[in-house]
Formats: sequence, structure tokens, C-alpha cells
Amino acid sequence: MKGEFIVNGEKKIFEFAPTERLLTVLRRHGYTEVKNGCEEGECGACVILLDGVLVNSCQVLAGSAVGREITTVKGIGTIHQPHPIQQALVEAGAVQCGFCTPGMVLAAYYLLSRNPDPTEDEIKEAISGNLCRCTGYIKIIEGIKLAAQRLKKQ
Repeated sequence: MKGEFIVNGEKKIFEFAPTERLLTVLRRHGYTEVKNGCEEGECGACVILLDGVLVNSCQVLAGSAVGREITTVKGIGTIHQPHPIQQALVEAGAVQCGFCTPGMVLAAYYLLSRNPDPTEDEIKEAISGNLCRCTGYIKIIEGIKLAAQRLKKQ
């Protein structure tokens, strides 16, 4: 199969098998910021925004995403122009091995775009689908709180 996708604002044409997951197609085409974790929709390493909705790309057939808008973490900020969420997580010491970071950033982005002033419990709920084995989550929560404060000021 062949299909056109809009990835981080750019039109792309990818070939893929009818049963191939979006995670696999994205990684094969260089979007390695979409991490391959559990492949079961449990860890959040592969989350993307699909038409603005946070989804586990390992649970999406590539064919069902044809013509749709896909945003990876690089679509909201880069190493040279980080999004305030990315910057706040770094400053809070929430980035250790970095494997979960793209998913955490997108989960925080999705939360803060809908709720600019979340409670700690709302932050915990928003990132509950993202597993981190390094930080213990405290610094991630602190980073998201910091990002919320900064985004409110902008």
C-alpha cells in the first residue's frame, strides 16, 4: 500500500503493508523520536498526536492514518528551538535516559492545550499512560507544573 500522511506539517508518502502499524512505518522513515516500547499500548513510548488526539502509534494501523495529521515531539519543539514543556522538563531534572521523554512531552502538551492550569492529580492522570523507569515521576510532575506556569504567562 501507499499513502500520503502529514507528519509535523509536511506531506509525506509512505509505502507499507496493510497490517503494518503506524509506529513501524514512522520509525522506518526516520521518525525515531517515536520510541518502540511495549508494542501493546501500555508504555506510552510511541505516543503521537493524530489529528490532535494523543494515541499510541503501536495501536494504529498505518492505513487508518492515511491523509491524517501526525505530530511527533519534533513537531512541537526541537533541540535548537525547544517547546516550553521540553525546556521545563530539562530544568526540573526530569530527563534522565530520555526514552520516555518524547511521550511525556506529548502527554503534557495534550493536557496543557486542554487544561492550562491542571492540578497535580490531573497531571498524574494525564501521564498515567507513560511509563518511566528512571525518574520516579516527581521531577516530571514538577517540570509539567513549571511549564504550565510559563505557558500561562505567554
